[in-house]
Amino acid sequence: MYAIVEIGGHQYKVAEKDVLFVDKQNIDGKKLTFENVLLIKDGKGAVKVGTPVVKGASVTATLLDQVKADKVLVFKKKRRKGYQKLNGHRQMMSQIQIEKISASAPAKKAAAPKAETTKSKTEDKD
Repeated sequence: MYAIVEIGGHQYKVAEKDVLFVDKQNIDGKKLTFENVLLIKDGKGAVKVGTPVVKGASVTATLLDQVKADKVLVFKKKRRKGYQKLNGHRQMMSQIQIEKISASAPAKKAAAPKAETTKSKTEDKD
């Protein structure tokens, strides 16, 4: 079973027990739940595609660590002017592990059928 989930504006293909690095998640505690599930494929081969998201589907994850990504170097230079500038940046990332992919929708109460009127439009004109 796998799912395509949107986390922090990026789309990830995830399966249970996967460990991945995503943009920093500001949460209290260790459990995360992502509701923006775009696609789910279960073990039987059935695929559910959302419009834009799959209703009732969620992905549960555990926050493992807050780490920094690889350094990105930004180099500026103006030729023949003697100007050079080198800057570095390390983005904060969250390391998460996918625990569960849930495709079940919460049970909803059945709506009562509307009462139909017995008069037709032609009877009202008489």
